Amino acid sequence: MSTQSAVKVVTTHVLSEMKLKGEKISMLTSYDYSMARIVDQAGIDVILVGDSASNVMAGHETTLPITLDQMIYHAASVVRGVKRALVVVDMPFGSYQGNSKEALNSAIRIMKETAADAIKLEGGEEILESIQRIPVMGHLGLTPQSIHKFGTYAIRAKKEEEAEKLVHDAHLLEEAGCFAIVLEKIPAALAARVAQEVSIPVIGIGAGGGVDGQVLVIHDMLGINQEFSPRFLRRYHNLYAEISGAVGNYIADVKSGDFPNEREQY
Repeated sequence: MSTQSAVKVVTTHVLSEMKLKGEKISMLTSYDYSMARIVDQAGIDVILVGDSASNVMAGHETTLPITLDQMIYHAASVVRGVKRALVVVDMPFGSYQGNSKEALNSAIRIMKETAADAIKLEGGEEILESIQRIPVMGHLGLTPQSIHKFGTYAIRAKKEEEAEKLVHDAHLLEEAGCFAIVLEKIPAALAARVAQEVSIPVIGIGAGGGVDGQVLVIHDMLGINQEFSPRFLRRYHNLYAEISGAVGNYIADVKSGDFPNEREQY
């Protein structure tokens, strides 16, 4: 029996066991109780309460505007719907970059007020002080909170110098105590190298299949969001069309007087 099917509650230790056994880790985002409940019951291993809520829930162009209070609201809603998956919460921009004390205070608020299992931070060497007292998932490669620094969402670490820094940062994150690392939009060969060199699980998004697991934004993979179509995205449904069609049918039934019918009233 696989680790994935055997465990009742996914922990950081379970993820480590999955990596050791070569079992892939599945991870998706969720931002509210109802969706998290569905995703959890379907058997997902990790739920990320992503700062991508800034985009798909609030309509901002970047992840930068979402606040710590808003992330706590989303995370607490998700946790109430989850019984099995490990719940990881993104630390939003501005809640940890200032100094390690600010980072610790922000992390404590998230853990205490949401009952989530862990938090996720973007960056490498520059955030090491912030990850030694709390359960942290790292994030390297394309780090969306640094979009104004990069100036583009293009693939990262194609050049040797940046690639070597990424590998170095991955080792530093492991040594500092991270239980896992997300690698976003980097060459597949580089991601596979990192996954082989570090003992902690490596989760990819646009980082090829040589890593220990995959993560996608649920609005993207379900086809709710139609505007985002990177190469790494596989759409498993077209909920935009499904929902739009259902709403259209409802409107037509209301307008025609077909809804409610005699069976649907008291």
